[in-house]
Amino acid sequence: MIFPGLLVPVLLGCVALGLFGLALVGAFLPRQGWRIMAASAALCGIGALTAFAFLLAGAPAEGFVLPLGPPGANAQIGVDALSGWFLLLVFVTGAACSVAALAPHGEEDRRALPFFPAFIGAMALTLLAADSFTLVFGFELMSLASWAMVLARHEEEEARDAALLYLGIAAFGAACLIPAFALLAPLTPQGLDLRFVAMRAVPPEGWRATAVLVLVLLGAGSKAGLAPLHVWLPLAHPAAPSHVSALMSGAMTKVALYVVVRVLFDLCGPVQPLWWAVPLLVLGAVSAVLGGLRASLEADLKSVLAASTIEHVGFIAIGLGLALAARAVDLPALASLALAAALLHALGHGVFKTLLFLCAGAAQHGAGSRLLARLGGLIHQMPVTTACALAGCAGLAALPPGPGFASEWLLFQSVLAAPRIGGIAMQTLFAVVAALMAMAAALAAAAAVRLIGVAFLGRPRTPRAAAAEEAAPAARWAMIGLAALAALLGLLPGPVLALAAPALRALTGSDMADRAGWLAVAPTAEATGYSPIAIALLLTAAGAALILVLRRWTVAGSRRGPFWANGFAAAPAWLPFGDPETQYGGASFAQPLRRSLGTALLAAREAVDMPAPGDTRPARLHAEHSDPADTLLFAPIARLRELLSAQADRMQLLTIRRVLSVMFAALVLFLAVIAMLEAR
Repeated sequence: MIFPGLLVPVLLGCVALGLFGLALVGAFLPRQGWRIMAASAALCGIGALTAFAFLLAGAPAEGFVLPLGPPGANAQIGVDALSGWFLLLVFVTGAACSVAALAPHGEEDRRALPFFPAFIGAMALTLLAADSFTLVFGFELMSLASWAMVLARHEEEEARDAALLYLGIAAFGAACLIPAFALLAPLTPQGLDLRFVAMRAVPPEGWRATAVLVLVLLGAGSKAGLAPLHVWLPLAHPAAPSHVSALMSGAMTKVALYVVVRVLFDLCGPVQPLWWAVPLLVLGAVSAVLGGLRASLEADLKSVLAASTIEHVGFIAIGLGLALAARAVDLPALASLALAAALLHALGHGVFKTLLFLCAGAAQHGAGSRLLARLGGLIHQMPVTTACALAGCAGLAALPPGPGFASEWLLFQSVLAAPRIGGIAMQTLFAVVAALMAMAAALAAAAAVRLIGVAFLGRPRTPRAAAAEEAAPAARWAMIGLAALAALLGLLPGPVLALAAPALRALTGSDMADRAGWLAVAPTAEATGYSPIAIALLLTAAGAALILVLRRWTVAGSRRGPFWANGFAAAPAWLPFGDPETQYGGASFAQPLRRSLGTALLAAREAVDMPAPGDTRPARLHAEHSDPADTLLFAPIARLRELLSAQADRMQLLTIRRVLSVMFAALVLFLAVIAMLEAR
């Protein structure tokens, strides 16, 4: 007889299995695309409701585990408070993206059809895994399914290059995670025990623990987008269809962060040294600043959002590092505050970033371009998309009472309390991290203003943008639903954090019960907290008062006059709304940041094409930048790959004698290694 609690992993496992079945159906019946996406949305809805009910009922920290396969296979699936939190995010965003995909806009959407349900199912399998084999299998299946969708526009060179880089990152992640879990698994007479319950009983120590830390940060951090392995995001996300890139940025990066939390907070035991927090703090701060700066400089709408994901992943990593540091010195209240901020930010960012990618896809299909230089004025033709983009950018810029403000405010509160930890070196590190967080938050606000101002406000820069069409009904409903959910997360962070209480207690020994209520959240029970509902009411009242004052003191009537066109001559009669070339563009908007920070951090360069006297063509500003990780790390690796490929190609021209000699040398080396192992 199955216990009632086991119904949760059974039901969620059936949802994942159903998604894999839909992928199989899509491979053989591609013409049934809308039915497959509708079924995917329904399954994701069932999964989201199940995960929400599980968390609402007070998910037990130890969770429920079910064996898979024959006896002794060690493969298990299960769900606990931590995995339930991330399952809720995956299924909510998966349902929204499935609904948005009901209105395909191109051949690439049809090519991605068989892989999209498998992508969601693989993420769910990763989160449901209760043993390392199932987790790595789901993680790599997630990577392969998303890689196939990045390659949907395979006829374009940019898509092929992005897919090749992404595949290399996926292979690198597997090469790091497999030995990490091998080091975690205890050795038994039957071999390595890959179950999580066995790993918890024997946490790693010494060099094994250090190796696990490094390998997990490299393997899962590369998929999450942590610097310096982040360069694939601004390339792969724009190459994929919009509903795919929305799920990759909103959910897949959080699944990778789940692996970090699962290993470092759970499987490695309750006690780690203080220095374990340093890599997460440093990598998180660097990712936040570089991502925020790149988001302010990118010219492609989806590249802006992908770079912003790097920034917010950095914020989450900082929260995880603070939680590890506080737990190492036995400060459970501070550890739970930092971890709560990280989990809340992961959920909020997943929702509003999925929303923004769907808005970017709607703008691309409605206006015919993703380039900021070819958009503008979309608020007139696409009012619903613009309103949803404004809601998403409120979270992107962490404006109260948006979904990003509460989590970032809690994160700042935890880093300001962190100087109680460690000596002068750690205190200096916390101070530097706080300063970099403030800089990254300002860069995020600048990127959000630039995105909305250039792409959606102003005047259309091309005829296609002037004739843009609103998104299809399915996409509009998906965006509206996500915008409403983002508003709910922003207004009610306390009740949302109550869902994470079991996970916080299990991982830190404390929760936010006395600091997070319906109306406010606070860093301590005695401190004054942040009340989003009160802030929302205050802002509403201030806006209403401003409107009343303007109505009261505005002179009756109206008059029309020429508007400021940045010093240019008046527009010709055939441009009744003014010359779009005279308004600020994405490159000009970002020029101060490009000159002040981009030159030093991103090797930014710009050149002005100034026409000769008497030439009536406008001057042009050409700006470009390069990521230091790409220049210093990935470019040498690419050159080494080309060198090895050239050497491998030369082996095809070897004579039979030389081929046999190489094979004989390889056989001798193999036998020598076996002899050395047996001698031990």
